[in-house]
Amino acid sequence: MPYGVGFNCVAGGASSQIDPDSVAFHPSWRNALATIAIAESWSENALVDEIRAAQQRLIDSTRILDTISTDSATYYNEATLHEVDFQKSFWGRHYPRLKEIKRQVDPTSLFVVPLGVGSEDWDADVNCSGAECADVQANTANGTWRANIPGALQNLFFEDYIFPNNTISACYLNTTLGIPCEQGSIPPIGVDARSPEDIQAAVRFAKEHNLKVVVQNTGHDYLGRSTGRNGFMIWTHLMKNIEFHDAFAPEGGDGSEQFEAVTLGAGVQWIEAYAAVGARNRFIVGGISQDGSVGAAGGWVLGGGHSAFSGKFGLGVDNVLQFTLVKADGSHVTVNAHANPTLFWALRGGGGGTFGIVTSVTYKIHPLVPVTGALASVNFTSPDNAQRAITEYIRLHATLSDNEWGGYSFFNNFTMFFIYLAPNISLPEANATIGPLFNLLHEVGDTGLITEIVPFDSFNALANFSVPGAQDSQVGNRPEISSRLLSRDTALNKAEETARTLLSLEFVAINYIAGGAVLRVDPESTGLNPAWRNAVAQVYIGESHEEGASAETIRATQQRLVEGTAILDTITTDSAAYLNEASLHEVDFKKSFWGTHYDRLKQIKYEVDPTGLFVVPRGVSSEDWDKDVVCRV
Repeated sequence: MPYGVGFNCVAGGASSQIDPDSVAFHPSWRNALATIAIAESWSENALVDEIRAAQQRLIDSTRILDTISTDSATYYNEATLHEVDFQKSFWGRHYPRLKEIKRQVDPTSLFVVPLGVGSEDWDADVNCSGAECADVQANTANGTWRANIPGALQNLFFEDYIFPNNTISACYLNTTLGIPCEQGSIPPIGVDARSPEDIQAAVRFAKEHNLKVVVQNTGHDYLGRSTGRNGFMIWTHLMKNIEFHDAFAPEGGDGSEQFEAVTLGAGVQWIEAYAAVGARNRFIVGGISQDGSVGAAGGWVLGGGHSAFSGKFGLGVDNVLQFTLVKADGSHVTVNAHANPTLFWALRGGGGGTFGIVTSVTYKIHPLVPVTGALASVNFTSPDNAQRAITEYIRLHATLSDNEWGGYSFFNNFTMFFIYLAPNISLPEANATIGPLFNLLHEVGDTGLITEIVPFDSFNALANFSVPGAQDSQVGNRPEISSRLLSRDTALNKAEETARTLLSLEFVAINYIAGGAVLRVDPESTGLNPAWRNAVAQVYIGESHEEGASAETIRATQQRLVEGTAILDTITTDSAAYLNEASLHEVDFKKSFWGTHYDRLKQIKYEVDPTGLFVVPRGVSSEDWDKDVVCRV
């Protein structure tokens, strides 16, 4: 023990003459003469393992001290955080009464300190109680639960913050790591907005005090755009209003064009929108995720908004009739093809958190149609057979596009899984289209092969269908992804080399969420990257790391993602990406996310937000700001 033993004569005498039960102080003080102290320390640059070793030496020495005492009492102001039984050591028989008084005067536990009265019911950082911690443990991978927590993100990496010196501020689920729970990138303060007026007040406050604004609904975000260290969050999640229109005419027009439509408040999620629209026997084009927790009136549509039904009905931006928006000057405006048409162009694909804060979106709704599903799960018997299967699979996308199919898949040299959906396509027609691929999979697949065609009365019936092999949670992890759009020409004419390139990667996913109706829209009609109007699918790859990983480990995973993106670039001529499912490490994000539309989007950005109140990482105009989009460069 480098500090030796300290002996403090601070008891006895008058202290011993007081009734032990007259105060809450540990009764053993009334029989004590002195306190005995020991200590350990470590250097400023000590590693975690060195710190833990010093703490273990202190624990071992405390056990030696226990051999000279019958009740192991200690002075809790000069004690250790590593007491085996702090209640007994600090308060002895008085502890139960102290805890009962604590419960009476502070029933919600506003005041809790480490190893203080009642702290055994909380985690090591006294951030959450035992029941609350259990709730967090049970629901970390639950997207709906996470969306209901202000500031929480679906992908945990963007809750963390890496400082320039490579230290990390984060709050990890695994408390055995011994890392303090810190704020990371989550804004420390914000507004729970329930109305456009709340958002207006928040915007004016942020502008007056020069605050970094963060806009969040559900926290579904692969680029950290809905969070920001030391930011001021405007949380729109509880703006849940839904209004239907039998004959909606966008404001400012002559009323000649009318649509069956629905207006969704900024906080509505797709699971809520589907339920409401489905109850009227109608369909709305929206995001499809494991639990439907993606927001329906925010970043999804502002970034383009893809769906397995895009081939039939178009992208989200192709179904929008009108927005309402709070601008940087605090005004609340209507935006459509007649009112603020330039801003309407920008909002349809220009990205979330950039041009203002959307308070509602009005979408077209469609009649329900039957849906035929085709799913396959196969393990390949060899890499050569994987090459055969994936080549034909990619080539088939041109035909699927012509027939307005959509769906999702993943594959590598060893396995493949997909579920594809054919709206308003009969079972025989679906079988004629997908059957040849199924036959090939039976030639190249190992035991356990699944190929199946399933008819559904409508999307509503499909929503309750359990997909084999798709049970892994999409949230609660630490992924980063990168994507590229697959053109129809590439799928049709370069299938073999594309398959070979993609199979050189460890894992590839294809979201077949374009083609069909998407290709029939004028590329210049919206701010969306024009490359979407020649695409049939989105190809993406991903990397992830465990919580508690060092900055060096995280950067290594990011470098692998950069190298994988360079491989993806070889299958595309324009390097276009879906900006909502992309990488922060793009070489030229302006070209990848917006192509030839970027310059016009930036001009509109500076017209509606000249001071840069709304800026997000890799968003329009973000190249004029530092990494944290706090200071102009």
